[in-house]
Amino acid sequence: MCTTLTEGSRSCSHKRPKLTIETISVEHLWHGFKNPHVTSFSSYHNNFDVVHLDENSMEFDMVGIDAAIVRFPNTSIVQDEVLAHRLGLIPIKADPRLFEYRNTGEESAEEEGSEIDTIQLQLKIKCSRNPRASKDSSDPRELYLNHMVYSRDIKWVPIGNQADVFADSSIRPVHDDILIAQLRPGQELDIVMHCVKGIGKDHAKFSPVATASYRLLPEITLLEAVEGEKAERLKCCFSRGVIDLEDVNGKKVAKVVNSRLDTCSREVLRHSDLKNVVKLGRVRDHFIFTVESTGILPPDVLVTEAIKVLMAKCQRFLSELDSTVIE
Repeated sequence: MCTTLTEGSRSCSHKRPKLTIETISVEHLWHGFKNPHVTSFSSYHNNFDVVHLDENSMEFDMVGIDAAIVRFPNTSIVQDEVLAHRLGLIPIKADPRLFEYRNTGEESAEEEGSEIDTIQLQLKIKCSRNPRASKDSSDPRELYLNHMVYSRDIKWVPIGNQADVFADSSIRPVHDDILIAQLRPGQELDIVMHCVKGIGKDHAKFSPVATASYRLLPEITLLEAVEGEKAERLKCCFSRGVIDLEDVNGKKVAKVVNSRLDTCSREVLRHSDLKNVVKLGRVRDHFIFTVESTGILPPDVLVTEAIKVLMAKCQRFLSELDSTVIE
């Protein structure tokens, strides 16, 4: 773990900034960024360290996949434009870094996609009555077959050599249980979709990030010893795990265990006998980022790729400055 810098060391901009991966789940990432006071792009590029605390940590990216409808026979009750919108928002499990951007224009729009810039998916399903259903049953799940259309019904149709390239990781929707539509006997969907690569600046559906936020690390300091019943009430003023009670000479004494878990509710300030024994603050050079992925790629790659994009933009900006002749 990286050591948090105190306010007294704020002037130490020469220290190496470190990004510490602290907790990783399938679709979430929490990490801390400490000592961000780096004055130049070159020092940021040379000194940036990524410390992985989990050997099984994965990655994430800055681009996404979008579905464009090619063939659209739709006899369900769902309107065509609504169905197309729902299909376009389903995240596809495919690494966008392995594909090229498809050319946009009137001429390229009429061209067929290739294996390097297009993923073809098909959704073909028809609802029918269940011949084995009980006559007294009123449950649609028993009366009908294929009446619930889920994302698991979307099938990948390889183009060119995609079957060999992605033999180890089949392309599919990220989640199998996304409800697309409900059908009744005689209704069907026969849809061919082309997925293309894009960026979130063009449309949010391309972004592989669901939610991203940051906050400063809370800092809680006890100005004096808090014992007995006051310690019990002080513990209840904070989130679970922030304050703990330890036994000192037979007395319960409050102790700050993990200020990171505090939600900054400021509940303690409502108690006249407690508000003067606690100092609430923030560590100004310790940032806690929370990143949630849509599942296309694991979240910690997204952070790495985002930093690369930021560095490339900074480098391009510096290059523009160097090429400009100041009159």
